[in-house]
Amino acid sequence: MTALRKWLLALLIIIPALELWTIVTVGSWLGGGTTLLLLLLVGFGGFYIAKAEGRKAWMEVQRLMQQGQPPGHAILDGLCILAGGLLLMIPGFISDIVGLTLLIPFTRPLYRRVMLQFIERKMRGGGGSSNGRGGGTTFTIGRW
Repeated sequence: MTALRKWLLALLIIIPALELWTIVTVGSWLGGGTTLLLLLLVGFGGFYIAKAEGRKAWMEVQRLMQQGQPPGHAILDGLCILAGGLLLMIPGFISDIVGLTLLIPFTRPLYRRVMLQFIERKMRGGGGSSNGRGGGTTFTIGRW
């Protein structure tokens, strides 16, 4: 089994277990009904935030493209919003917290910076040549 498969398997076991543990713990503090209501409120509230922020990101992408500028940050914002919306659909407080931080405009640049570093690392590790023969072209994505 490859290392990636081991990590994925571990995440598929650990994350749901942590989510269940937090739901049970919060349920014991607040009661089952209140916990369920809180999870539903966060889910529906997050949906409306994701819808509004997604619309803003889409309009920003269109505006930048009409001006002939690369829409890199706006596209990454859209990916963060999509991921945040998906995480809010998963029942649990940990995924809700991460999902909300992906949706909030002032925390999104932290995720965007991580995404840019990941993309840049992958492009540099993949050769980075625009002609397909390898050969040292340097990519700097941070200027998007």
